[in-house]
Amino acid sequence: MDDERDRFNIDELAGLGGVSRRTVRYYVQEGLLPKPLGVGRGKHYDRSHLDRLLQVKAEQEAGRSLDDIRARPTRIADSCPPESVPSRPLLRSTWHRFDLAPGVELHVAHDVTLPAGSRPDELAEWCRRYFSPIPEGEE
Repeated sequence: MDDERDRFNIDELAGLGGVSRRTVRYYVQEGLLPKPLGVGRGKHYDRSHLDRLLQVKAEQEAGRSLDDIRARPTRIADSCPPESVPSRPLLRSTWHRFDLAPGVELHVAHDVTLPAGSRPDELAEWCRRYFSPIPEGEE
């Protein structure tokens, strides 16, 4: 049964996957992600889209090219029903996420030792100073 919490529009899917809307559309076009469900304004993505997007990103981060990922047996084609796609465990990793300034984040792998003392606060202050938002009209 479809759970409303597992339905995403393209902005939500892109945000959860850490990519742009354009990247989501490109991956669909290239067969790396299945097409969205529904039609027109009802188009949406579900948990399987997010899982696949994260898998593609993980494989890229592991050094595989999109051509290699596309050629792997997990490639999703329109004519290929989900039950015929071999399941593979998703490559997952844990990261610490720090909001340093509006629009600026720092991601640190869980196995990296964070600096002690006030060093992270100094970095955040530096980011707030040098990454200030662009005033409207100056874009």
